[in-house]
Amino acid sequence: MEHEAAAYEPMTQAHQAVEHGDLEELTRLLDAGTDPNEVWSDMTLLLHAIDMEADGASQTRQPLNAACTAVLLAYGADPERPGPNGDVPQLFAFHYRHGLAVRLLEAHIARRHDGTVPNPCPELPPAEPRPWPI
Repeated sequence: MEHEAAAYEPMTQAHQAVEHGDLEELTRLLDAGTDPNEVWSDMTLLLHAIDMEADGASQTRQPLNAACTAVLLAYGADPERPGPNGDVPQLFAFHYRHGLAVRLLEAHIARRHDGTVPNPCPELPPAEPRPWPI
């Protein structure tokens, strides 16, 4: 699933790696200094990863994973940073029923807040994507 972007704004290499689930390339780019909070087409890398993981699992009926989300968090993506449109990663993952990402985000947020997590989610979603279409 390719996201729409203005003609003058080609997809960055890191966003391409997320789009294609290329963890090796994403890790190489982040290790070389790519900003883990980079924005392209109104999405941070973290929001893009959550979207691709949940949407991809839903469309392909493959098991849900959070590998891209985990790599980005390990390289310092801000789990509380909203995207340009105001999307908050934890709520974005909750909306997509991406329970694995919700749990990862909660763990990273808790570390920042001495073990407590502000909970914007009414309940933890299951670790499976929402049926397509959303």
